[in-house]
Amino acid sequence: MKRISLFLLLLSCCILIDAQSIYPGQHEGKITQPLQGEIKAYAFDLKDIRLLESPFKENMNRESGWILSLGVDRLLHSFRTSAGAWAGLEGGYSAVKKLGGWESLDCELRGHTTGHIMSGLAYLYASTGDEVYKMKSDSIVKGLAEVQDVLLANGHNGYLSAYPENLINRNIAGQRVWAPWYTLHKIYSGLIDQYLYCDNRQALDVITQTAKWAYDKLSPLSEEQRRLMIRNEFGGVNEAFYNLYSITGNPDHKKLAEFFYHNDVIDPLAEGKDDLHFKHANTFIPKVIAEARNYELSANERSKGIAEFFWQTVIDHQTYCTGGNSHKEKFIHSDKISEYLTGYTQETCNTNNMLKLTRHLFAYGADPKYADFYERALYNHILGQQDPNSGMVAYFLPLLPGAHKVYSTPENSFWCCVGTGFENHAKYGEAIYYHTDHALYVNLFIPSELNWAAKGVKVRQETRFPEDGKVTLTIQADGPVKMPVNLRYPVWAKNVEVKVNGKKISVKQKPSSYMLVDRTWNDGDKIEINYPMSLHMAEANDNPDKCAIMYGPLVLAGAMGTEGMEAPAPFSDPHLHNDYYTYDYHVPANLKTGLALDKKKLAQYIQPSETEKLVFYVVNENVRLEPIHKIHHQRYVVYWDLAKD
Repeated sequence: MKRISLFLLLLSCCILIDAQSIYPGQHEGKITQPLQGEIKAYAFDLKDIRLLESPFKENMNRESGWILSLGVDRLLHSFRTSAGAWAGLEGGYSAVKKLGGWESLDCELRGHTTGHIMSGLAYLYASTGDEVYKMKSDSIVKGLAEVQDVLLANGHNGYLSAYPENLINRNIAGQRVWAPWYTLHKIYSGLIDQYLYCDNRQALDVITQTAKWAYDKLSPLSEEQRRLMIRNEFGGVNEAFYNLYSITGNPDHKKLAEFFYHNDVIDPLAEGKDDLHFKHANTFIPKVIAEARNYELSANERSKGIAEFFWQTVIDHQTYCTGGNSHKEKFIHSDKISEYLTGYTQETCNTNNMLKLTRHLFAYGADPKYADFYERALYNHILGQQDPNSGMVAYFLPLLPGAHKVYSTPENSFWCCVGTGFENHAKYGEAIYYHTDHALYVNLFIPSELNWAAKGVKVRQETRFPEDGKVTLTIQADGPVKMPVNLRYPVWAKNVEVKVNGKKISVKQKPSSYMLVDRTWNDGDKIEINYPMSLHMAEANDNPDKCAIMYGPLVLAGAMGTEGMEAPAPFSDPHLHNDYYTYDYHVPANLKTGLALDKKKLAQYIQPSETEKLVFYVVNENVRLEPIHKIHHQRYVVYWDLAKD
């Protein structure tokens, strides 16, 4: 890649992130449009789940600290500046310490972080009930409403952004501009989340007014202008408009969603064409999420087929052992995993959005394959995105042997994956449990408490998973309640054991299925499950001798120390250097990348530590293995070259 200026380069490889979707079953009382698509399993609202102590809750707490540390005036600064809305504010423009990186005043994506933070605050409020998140949320929404009022008074008809409306005009004219609708999508989704999770009616008023601006702006365009405009990255703004339509029932909002149907991207998927090579991965995924949302609202089978085909194509042909995908933000040649083990693999936003799509697809048929993938990507990519020392997050999960994670900075990065990170670690409760009208699904093994108010039931899940495979579910109920419970039998497990109130239950199911326990439950009843974990290999899909070592759902990486790592590297900002993809990991030439072992006899070659949980050693190889999500501030190897002993 040629060296070009920062913003032109970022323009050429801009990535997309996506805020929370409305999943089937969420937000009763606020959704006016009934679901038309066939739904089997429904999502719980985040407010119905409370995390108990675990690494997930620790991540959420660190995420909370970072979000709360960023002042409201700083998050609103670029909005007020672009609108000329500083009049009457104490201290004015000069009193605010400005944010850097992708939120700097000379960046065309400025404002996207505020959208993500509105979503993150909404999820934190729902997940904890702590009013501190709602108070900050209300202040941000109030400030945005004031900015919108200033713009309205100056003839902008509801427009709201941190950059001038001229960027939209340039986009419509086909002139060079980064991705203005991408940023608007983050703001719109954040406002919708504020309404749904924080009961903020003002947020709905603001998004409804700005949707009117969008309709008035776009409806006069010709088909040629429409197609020219949406060639530029527009995020998941169509999904946001579908979500708004589900709330308001306003047909103009549905028309806005349909306006952003990208023929050049979606039509080939509808025809079963799976050539994704060199397509910008995270530009694709949100467009497919919008198709899933369209199916739910209209029962459009074509949209459902597109979403299912795309998901399976990415999983089968593009996905690494960790659940992530992409090289330099783009899809690779199908079935060429071993040829793309680089320092720029697995953009975190891609995984975030694949998990979102997975949740929609799971709802349609409760197929356990979706839950299996969700677990793998959650543990191996999302959980380990955050640095436990600083709370900062990684853009990529590099698979170059000897690479290491590179983290953001508190005030001078604000990459897309920082925005996604503000959401990732605030909504871990979203996919643990699902339900039908009568039955419960337990998909993830995360310490938590579910309050299913409609059934008069609480379920408390206690586990140290994945340190061991034992999970205990305790039923709390006011009286006897009939409730079938579907316990996930993971694809990686064998010989699972289930006990109810100490009595062993016969398990006839096979991996990647559900074990059904159907009975009337009384207060204090317990389900105990043991999921034995074992070592196994994940082969590259194009080379059986290029393998990753796994333990249950966990990818075990070789912890390779810090030799040659520059002191500031873990906290540097490579995405602000002259070239986006020239970050040098300085991998030592003598780094060990091969192992001699027999894939069929792994237990003879790999032994667990006698003193440390989830730590293993390769016999006679002087290699320490740890879960990839636990490795920080040192080099690692995930895929090994295997040679028979």
